[in-house]
Amino acid sequence: MNSNQTPPRFVPTLTEVVQPGSQQDLSPSSPATASLEQFEDQMVHRVMQRVDLVLERRLREAVGQLILTHTQALGPRLREEIELVVRESVSQAVAQELPRGPGDYPA
Repeated sequence: MNSNQTPPRFVPTLTEVVQPGSQQDLSPSSPATASLEQFEDQMVHRVMQRVDLVLERRLREAVGQLILTHTQALGPRLREEIELVVRESVSQAVAQELPRGPGDYPA
């Protein structure tokens, strides 16, 4: 399908709100026209339900993969930061515990 083609008139776009019966003419000219419009409404409704299910599943998969990728990339950086903080904390604690001058030694 060419991407420049416009969709048929009865297919809703993502910006439209589809209401039940929105495609029905208030005064159908014949029972065949009413039946065709009802069929179109049902078809649109079923297609939109299928699209919704597929879209929900695919979005869930995409978001899950994105979170996994970011978590894997974040892990090594977190370890580096934690290691730096622990080293600085231990170094500071040891420096505070070591005697500073000749008068600091216990007798």
